[in-house]
Amino acid sequence: MLIFGMGYSASRLAAQLRSEGWEVVGTSRTASLAAIAFDDEVAVLNALSDSSYILSSVPPLRVGGDPVLDRYGAAIAAAPANWIGYLSSTGVYGNTQGAWVDETALTGSGRRSARTTADLEWQQLRDDVRVFRLPGIYGPGRSALERVREGKAHRIDLPDQIFSRVHVDDIVSGVIASFSGPPGIYNLADDFPCSQNAVIEFTSLLLDMEPPPLQTLEQAALSPMAAAFYAENRRISNRKAKRVLGWHPQYRDYKQGLMALFHSFGQNAD
Repeated sequence: MLIFGMGYSASRLAAQLRSEGWEVVGTSRTASLAAIAFDDEVAVLNALSDSSYILSSVPPLRVGGDPVLDRYGAAIAAAPANWIGYLSSTGVYGNTQGAWVDETALTGSGRRSARTTADLEWQQLRDDVRVFRLPGIYGPGRSALERVREGKAHRIDLPDQIFSRVHVDDIVSGVIASFSGPPGIYNLADDFPCSQNAVIEFTSLLLDMEPPPLQTLEQAALSPMAAAFYAENRRISNRKAKRVLGWHPQYRDYKQGLMALFHSFGQNAD
């Protein structure tokens, strides 16, 4: 497998595949022992010609297009690979006022216009593309456990705000399940969307800490990117991935995921 962009989720996938005997090549901004440089066209084109599976986890630019498609789209379209994957975002669905959305829902009404465009371009690149739409991702080293413990968590007074999330290992298992499934769009999310406040309160309980105070968005003084997180409200359906791929999340809700992380987190906390 060739992976464009060895970020958090892609690196976790690469580690799992390598443990199963796969040869995985990744790209990064600069060359290293673990990856080839994205700008090294000769190395990337050679990897494309040698890879049976190709995955991109590179997000689109805020101004401009998808850097992978802009530079290597034609080569990917002509590559001999029989599986192409793209890690997208459920942000393409926009704000649904808390309603459930599946893969048939309209896209393009939200703040992620560049992501929506890239999502569509990947779908149109070839007939064997799998697009994985992901909600909030958490896992080892990147969860509410770290934010609460470091005093960086917030509870925002928006009682009807609902989000979906997914454990990084469930992304890995979903991508792997698609190897023997048909092309298409798949939402990979857990089974029980909930408010961010519920996650923070449960995490505080696990850590035996007082939860942060309830604040308005103005009082919290969040960054524009963090504040934009609260501008949309939706529940993500994962039924298609279950039905078509036979995939089921190991961590069906945030409690299961956080408790699993807590055991390893607690062992290494001090």
